[in-house]
Amino acid sequence: MRARPAQTCRAAYVALLLAAPIVAPPLITPLLITPAVALDIVHDPWNYTQNILAAARALEQINHQITSLQNEAQMLINQARNLASLPHSSLQQILQSVQRTQQLLGQAQSLAFDVGQIDQVFQQRYGTIPLSASDAELVAGARVRWQTTVGGLQDALRVQAGVVGNVDANKAEMATLLSQSQGATGALQATQAGNQLLALQSQQLSDLIAVMSANGRAAALSEAERATAAEQGREQRRRFLTPGAGYQAGNARMFSN
Repeated sequence: MRARPAQTCRAAYVALLLAAPIVAPPLITPLLITPAVALDIVHDPWNYTQNILAAARALEQINHQITSLQNEAQMLINQARNLASLPHSSLQQILQSVQRTQQLLGQAQSLAFDVGQIDQVFQQRYGTIPLSASDAELVAGARVRWQTTVGGLQDALRVQAGVVGNVDANKAEMATLLSQSQGATGALQATQAGNQLLALQSQQLSDLIAVMSANGRAAALSEAERATAAEQGREQRRRFLTPGAGYQAGNARMFSN
């Protein structure tokens, strides 16, 4: 009987295996990979708490430094305000008022506010009435004294009018200074406003002194004229009562024919 093809192939394969030399299989060594660094993560609560506290203290210190810088900046701002000058000055207005009053006093008629001139003119016009003066000279002297007295009264009225004219300007300046004082941003501005108010008050006192001086001058001239007039009246009465030459008869012609 003839063999099958499949059986023939299997037999050939077996014979081939038997004829081949036996070779030992290679030794397979398992490969073990060891990591270079072993990762060991450990959580330390105490260290973590200390780090948080340190960060909190650092933040608090920074806040203190910021607050200190803010305080220093505010202090510099306050110092700058305290050193700021007052933007308004009333010096010119005050000097103009004083100058107007001085001009009125300098325009005094006949008898100026001067010690040397007062002594000289007063002695000439209000001194002792000379006994040798004529009646015409006595009348002329009385007229000059009357004119001097009237001039003094007019000067007093002019000074009073000038001082009253300064009242409106002083009122406006006072209101401005009070507004500046209330709105002052620092100590220097408040002090300067107060000093200017004192200067304005001094100017008003000067006006008051000027008025009193002019009124006193006018009153003194009136009293001096009255005293001199009384002295002159006594002299004229003496002359009137002094016996003179009696009546002397003479020829009189009543008609031209």
